[in-house]
Amino acid sequence: MSRLGPFITLAAGAALAAGLGVASTTAAPGDQTVAATAAPGAEATSTATASAAPSPKQPERRAAVKADYAGRVQGNGGLVAVSIRNGKAVGYFCDGVTEAWFAGKATDGRIALKGFGDASLTAVLGGGKAKGELALSGKVWDFSAPTVKKPSGLYRATTQVRGARYRAGWIVLPRPDGNGFVQVGAMVKNGEPVPVPTITPGSPVNIDGDTVTPKDVDAFIQEMP
Repeated sequence: MSRLGPFITLAAGAALAAGLGVASTTAAPGDQTVAATAAPGAEATSTATASAAPSPKQPERRAAVKADYAGRVQGNGGLVAVSIRNGKAVGYFCDGVTEAWFAGKATDGRIALKGFGDASLTAVLGGGKAKGELALSGKVWDFSAPTVKKPSGLYRATTQVRGARYRAGWIVLPRPDGNGFVQVGAMVKNGEPVPVPTITPGSPVNIDGDTVTPKDVDAFIQEMP
């Protein structure tokens, strides 16, 4: 399928002023950083008889208490990450040029997340994967994202420097060969795309002279709507 085209960022609206929008989409000029970094380190059954008791009631499917998924979106080269904490879910898509944030709920083994405008992310959870669809700017892509463990996953940073508001997001994944990590990210300054720094999870980065440590999802998911 075709690569995502530019589209409007939510960061230019009131949600950016608040610093944490439900979701945003951004088209950045040229290719953004896609960098490799060094590795841091059954249902029960019973035989029916005339006097047999009823089969035990099936347990209700419950939302994952804590889970992190990340992987590639089929057909456009971007990465997607989804994290769940006590039924609340947040998602992020980025291909180094375009980004989108999503938020919603995880219930009955499924997630349904909304982004800016008609953007959405839906998936079924099971078998150690989140498998579903990502819809952006009138296009729909499939994805299958396996579970991941830190330092892989989703990161976010917000800061204000000399009156300018910055917001950045990153997805970090292990390289297929197991040698280090791959990351993709995007950053906006007052709603306009700017180059995004490469991160080392857990370490600070310099954003226009300000030192900021990107937060992992545990630190910001409750801030999302």
